[in-house]
Amino acid sequence: MLANDLNKSSDDKMNLNSEKQSENTQNEAINPMPENVEKPEHPSMDPKVESSSTSEDNSLPKEEMTDHGNDNGNLSTSVTDGSETPMNNEKLSGEKALQEEKSIVNQENAPNSGENTTSQETSSSTVEDSAGEEDKQQPEMVGDNDTIATQSSNAEQQEKKKQEEKVPPIEDYSPLSREKLLNRYHQLLNQYPASKIKEHLENIRKEFERKSAAEITRLKEEFIASGEPAEAFSPPHDELSDAMQEAIQKFRKKREEERARIEEEKKRNLAAKYEVIEGIKELINRQESLHHTFDEFRALQKRWREIGPVPQKDLHDLWETYHLHVENFYNYIKINKELRDLDLKKNYEAKLELCEKAERLLLEPSIIKAFKTLQRYHEQWREIGPVPKDKKEELWERFRAATMKINQKHQEYFEQQREQQQKNLEAKQALCEKVEAILQQDLKTHSDWVKNSKAIIDIQKVWKTIGFAPKKENQEIYLRFRKACDQFFELKRKFFKAFKEEQIQNLQLKTELLEKAEALKDSTDWRNTTEELIRIQKRWKEIGPVPRKHSDEIWKKFRSACDHFFERKSEFFKQKDQEQEENLKRKEALIEELRQFEPGENNEESFKTLQDFQRRWAEIGFVPIKEKDRIYKEFRNLINSRFDHLNMDETNKALQKFRNKLEQWKLENQFENRINQERNKIIGKLKQLENDIILWENNIGFFAKSKSSEALVREFKNKIESGKRNITLLNKKLDLIEEFENEA
Repeated sequence: MLANDLNKSSDDKMNLNSEKQSENTQNEAINPMPENVEKPEHPSMDPKVESSSTSEDNSLPKEEMTDHGNDNGNLSTSVTDGSETPMNNEKLSGEKALQEEKSIVNQENAPNSGENTTSQETSSSTVEDSAGEEDKQQPEMVGDNDTIATQSSNAEQQEKKKQEEKVPPIEDYSPLSREKLLNRYHQLLNQYPASKIKEHLENIRKEFERKSAAEITRLKEEFIASGEPAEAFSPPHDELSDAMQEAIQKFRKKREEERARIEEEKKRNLAAKYEVIEGIKELINRQESLHHTFDEFRALQKRWREIGPVPQKDLHDLWETYHLHVENFYNYIKINKELRDLDLKKNYEAKLELCEKAERLLLEPSIIKAFKTLQRYHEQWREIGPVPKDKKEELWERFRAATMKINQKHQEYFEQQREQQQKNLEAKQALCEKVEAILQQDLKTHSDWVKNSKAIIDIQKVWKTIGFAPKKENQEIYLRFRKACDQFFELKRKFFKAFKEEQIQNLQLKTELLEKAEALKDSTDWRNTTEELIRIQKRWKEIGPVPRKHSDEIWKKFRSACDHFFERKSEFFKQKDQEQEENLKRKEALIEELRQFEPGENNEESFKTLQDFQRRWAEIGFVPIKEKDRIYKEFRNLINSRFDHLNMDETNKALQKFRNKLEQWKLENQFENRINQERNKIIGKLKQLENDIILWENNIGFFAKSKSSEALVREFKNKIESGKRNITLLNKKLDLIEEFENEA
């Protein structure tokens, strides 16, 4: 039999995973699968999870991670030397032998329905808060169709290892400057594939941002040290940061281009693998030596493994077709049953170990780690090959049960993640609304901007504690928040720029006021200077603040000038108060002396004495203001009473008293302040008397014809005569005022 031509080496493995429709196929001829044959349906694991976008934690899409050649899933046989190889012309005899061998192959290869797995992988979705932020994996289901074997091959693993060896190790970028970090970023991006250097570039970006933040802190400290307010600081435009953002965009573009190339390569690989399948189909119909047939079969298997990944959507059909024709090939060569039994036993032990490992994963605290490890176990499960039929269903159900539990935990984990991300989105939307509400306010004062700046900074601190939002909204909400914050701080920068210019103008105005105050600080014009300095101080308060570095200096100088004047004034009036107290005592003594004086027979001499009392009174000077009216009234009443004792007519006495009053005003420096008021008062009395005389004269004419009105007429005549005398006196007072003004 041809089966005796095979080497029974333990290194040869079998992977006969094609499902047979029924046992009746054992008696049918084995032919290659036609193109239009209907594929058997396989049960899928529940619950089903829709695929989401590919995680950026993986350098390749998920289908690339599982679509590799199968090293161990297919039987690889070798031909022994001539002593162990039967004659090439040995033929099968009898239909019975053929049916028996075909029955053996079909019985051993037919899988139970429970072990037919269908890959239902869902890749992760990426959540980004800004360029370069961390990715989070969304749930994916591990396939449960054991008929889909992986395509990883030794050749591809070796090639992958070579590629990884080419990538430089992770470096410590902290000693590098920002310029060198940017250069290193470009160097790695130009030298290596994007999928190989993601971690390198992310570390460079973080170190760059850390140094940028430190540079801004340093500039702010220098700004504050120069005397400027911290809230007025605005970071300058940074061209290096712009260049880093451009480099990040270049990395993303390169990554997308690589993915596009990989997809095209997969399509080409798919066509190439179907060519390999066609080659295997042709081997069955060849009439040539077994040695040559196996050489070609091994060459086709080697070619299959070298081709590389194919599109995920074609993976199932591809493997179904491949396994069918590989199985047909082995049926064709009638593989040795003892070798198959040994291989089935080894496969059983390997899959049993995978079941135990999968069950231990239920104790793994990290569901992400457990899920990724389970993916590797499923890949190993597919590669191992078939097991004895009586153990097949039991073994698969055990492995499938562990898979279901891990998948469920994985699904629940990401459901919680999605709920939390939705809450994060709502919280971030609320923060955006707060910042936007602040933007709507009409901030006009320095304190308004300082208060709201603190509020914005507090909101930003809260933002950093929230976490990621769902991927499709995350970038949008981040840009919305950043835009609102940027608008606020741009408006603040403009305000403080104008505020600084206003402070410089205020400094100039206050400098002018300082010069005026210093010019007045030694003045002795106490009243006018006091009024002027009070006006200057009021204007000082109205002007507003000056730059902080000049504020204390100019304020101390201004206050010193004002204090100097008011201290001098206080000292002056302190001495003057003492003088006024002394003057009060002297005037009281003069009043007492006047009280003792009695006018004599000689009016002229008494008149001169009284005038001398008035002169001495005026020479004494001021008294305390609270005593001024009292003592003046006492002196005036006393001096007038003494003039009344003189032998003089009433008109002369009145004129003399008026003269004394004018002289008193002159001596007390009050003449100019009071004379106009006195003149107006006299003129008013003149007009009133003239009107009264006219009225009285009219009344006399009215009552003259009545004999009973003689007494009333006589009264009017007396009033007219008295009024005319008063008019004469008032005119003389006006003449006296004019006389005193001319003397002045």
